[in-house]
Amino acid sequence: MSGPEDAFRRLPELARNLWWSWQPEGRDLFERVASAVGAPDGPRALNPLKVLGEIDAAKREVLLRDGDLMDRLQRVLAAFDRAMAAKQGWFTSHAPAHAQLPVAYFSAEFGVHQTLPVYSGGLGVLAGDIVKEASDLGLPLVGVGFMYPQGYFKQHITPDGRQEESYQRLDREIAPAGTLRDDQGRPLVLTLQLPGHLLHVQVSRVEVGRVTLYLMDTDLDQNSPWERELTARLYGGDQETRLLQEILLGIGGVRLLRALGIRPGIWHANEGHAAFMMVERVREKVEAGRPFEEAVEAVRAASVFTTHTPVPAGHDAFPFGLVEKYLAAYWPTLGLERDRFLALGAHQEPWGQAFNMSVLAFRLCGRHSAVSRRHAEVSRKMWGSLWPDRAPGEAPIVAVTNGVHVGSWIAPEIDALFQRHLGADWMEHHDEKAFWSRIDQVPDDDLWATHLDLKRRLHRFLLMRSRRRLLDGRSSPPQVLASGALFDPEALTLGFARRFATYKRASLIFRDANRLRALVCDPRRPIQIVFAGKAHPADEPGKHMLQDVYRAAEDRGFAGRIAFVEDYGLHAAQHLVQGVDVWLNTPRPPLEASGTSGEKAALNGVPSFSVLDGWWAEGYDGTNGWKIGSADAGPDGDERDAADAADLYRCLEEEIVPAYYERDPDGLPQRWLTVMRSALRTLIPRFSARRMVKEYIDVLYRPGWEARGAAKAAADIPAAPASADRSPAR
Repeated sequence: MSGPEDAFRRLPELARNLWWSWQPEGRDLFERVASAVGAPDGPRALNPLKVLGEIDAAKREVLLRDGDLMDRLQRVLAAFDRAMAAKQGWFTSHAPAHAQLPVAYFSAEFGVHQTLPVYSGGLGVLAGDIVKEASDLGLPLVGVGFMYPQGYFKQHITPDGRQEESYQRLDREIAPAGTLRDDQGRPLVLTLQLPGHLLHVQVSRVEVGRVTLYLMDTDLDQNSPWERELTARLYGGDQETRLLQEILLGIGGVRLLRALGIRPGIWHANEGHAAFMMVERVREKVEAGRPFEEAVEAVRAASVFTTHTPVPAGHDAFPFGLVEKYLAAYWPTLGLERDRFLALGAHQEPWGQAFNMSVLAFRLCGRHSAVSRRHAEVSRKMWGSLWPDRAPGEAPIVAVTNGVHVGSWIAPEIDALFQRHLGADWMEHHDEKAFWSRIDQVPDDDLWATHLDLKRRLHRFLLMRSRRRLLDGRSSPPQVLASGALFDPEALTLGFARRFATYKRASLIFRDANRLRALVCDPRRPIQIVFAGKAHPADEPGKHMLQDVYRAAEDRGFAGRIAFVEDYGLHAAQHLVQGVDVWLNTPRPPLEASGTSGEKAALNGVPSFSVLDGWWAEGYDGTNGWKIGSADAGPDGDERDAADAADLYRCLEEEIVPAYYERDPDGLPQRWLTVMRSALRTLIPRFSARRMVKEYIDVLYRPGWEARGAAKAAADIPAAPASADRSPAR
């Protein structure tokens, strides 16, 4: 084994591979290094590469003389080397017939760590969890996406509760990404033909355990100022920007993999943003001499499409004129005329016929999945017209319910608890249903003490954020009230954190302010609620809802027991899903495709209190949490909101609050602990990323896949759309 000096020199190598971020000893190692050099917070809040850059000669000597730290570093490096060199894994031992792999996974965002802010929310975090689990299982997979130099926006809340957005340029020197270079060591630059000129594209390489992400961007001197901004921000710009981004992701992404000599056997599009990936592969086959229809069938046979939203407005659709502007010179390379090409994505939108990216993906992929059972039912009805020969509700869209990466989202304290009572190798068995019968081996007092430790950590996190705002001069007295600074770490705490879209109904719990105030201000059994989340910059109704919630948090009538965490991200998410008592979720059914935040909370023994939609519709069993309303469609709009709010208050008053505050002679809430155990027993194995990725392999990636004739799915591409006129871009 190498000595301390050699091991120390490898710290940057370890920090650049995000494998460390989901290894308990890896996280602890960088936390100790950060503490030794005076960096704030812990490894999930700081950038290890930045910390390493601040180590001068004197600090280096201090670290080298710390024998315990050097021993820990050598153990972590040994584990890292074993993991990176491993030729075996679950995949190679259980799925040897999948010879057509690797998988090329295309996504507009990847949420792997806060030091790489190229994600906005659930879609990207899910993609990050899939990538990490692929590394753990040994699934050969490469990711293709964007390196957004300005990422997603930073959120600031004004004193009157308005969301303001700002963008912070990524410091590439301390980002866990390296510039992709050619054989001569020069930065690899791809070119993409646009009308009248070339677009130049550079690529960053990100190592996530054994999986590599290739992230493209156009911030190069060779491009015009407008083109340099093309990939500057996640989901920024107008329709023209979005179309160009999706051309780059799909067409450019395929050409990138070809340039690298990577030959995927499965091509997986995470949402419709990547649908041009299928079109480019059809073009390759046509150029090689195959007829268009035959090329389409070959592409379908190796293509997977996962749709994520039951909201029609969530699917990108572009005016025909805009598509023609950028692809008029492209469709002849497929052997097609204009109208026949536009027919590939033609779909009737509320504003007229348009080129819909999800429709394009459905038509050019042979394998389609939704992200929960309920979402699959909704999607089959929503997209049934693409399969006119099938009965309503029989569209070939299978359900693979989302799961979360256990190593990334479980609290270190819960991991240690499980190691003490379930065995040091519990993580290897976490997706095995039978294994979780052993949860009864965890003593009540140890489970409850661990949970209380996590609540105190959340309380310290809220206090720290409040203190920083005060010291920065960014807090008025009402904002201090809204920051959670007055929270009681012993009080029953509800958490609500998600995108502020109106259908998610963040303000539902405020519908009867007096009834809520009685719960919040009860002198013996109070509740408190912590909110977090961002509204899309263009979503004014979502911003107004956020403002309403924030103003309630500033209201003295709620006694400082409602908090809003500004600029929600992965670091804040860790504290919330691990440190609250109950996870609140109130979407208007059936608009929640899956949702994963409640799954993350369940890993830490935090039960959900949710509408029966998305994942909770199949996770709730009557013992592992609480439901709001019924699973029936029932009334809609304001009538539904009123009924759900009434049931929410009733359940809090009659079930949740009494169960939390009722204590036995030892001071333990036995009824509450029973719910916690049931959540751990029933939800961890079913809603982990390990179960999800194994299901991808077994259901979507296996050879000869066919689900009720899915090979013919949407095979009959319609003739030219009747309204495929030459209208200008909207």
